[in-house]
Amino acid sequence: MKKFLVVVCLLVATVGAQAQFEKGKWFVNPSVTGLDFSYSKLEKTKFGFIGQAGNFLTDNVALLVSAGAEWRNEVDIYTVGVGGRYYFDRTGIYLGAGLKYKKYDWSGGGDFNDTTLGFEAGYAYFLSRTVTIEPAVYYDFSFKDGDYSKLGLKIGFGFYF
Repeated sequence: MKKFLVVVCLLVATVGAQAQFEKGKWFVNPSVTGLDFSYSKLEKTKFGFIGQAGNFLTDNVALLVSAGAEWRNEVDIYTVGVGGRYYFDRTGIYLGAGLKYKKYDWSGGGDFNDTTLGFEAGYAYFLSRTVTIEPAVYYDFSFKDGDYSKLGLKIGFGFYF
């Protein structure tokens, strides 16, 4: 009986979620990067933020723009990018890809510019009709130096309107 109730609840949630992935809908996705779990040879401790905004061009397909900043002891990183997401029909599961331009500003002087190609897979879990929590696994491939490539797990929030 418990399994049946869980299945019914999931079906109700996915029907409500589908309405948010329609053409013309907008969403905003802020995250605090100090809370992500990632691995990179470069990173030790950090704090930052990144924000994404997007519009559904067609049902289940969104175009995104992003901007962010990270501050660490030895380097500050500023990021701008564009990308897209595909949401699988009525489930909240999505796949995304995008390009980012990153500027590394070293505290000892000098800077470094990089372009990354990112991929992510995640789930938009609706807490209410317009608010989601979005865990995702991601990989950012650095075109300049493999030490700047990053594999990680992040948790963000989405606001759909």
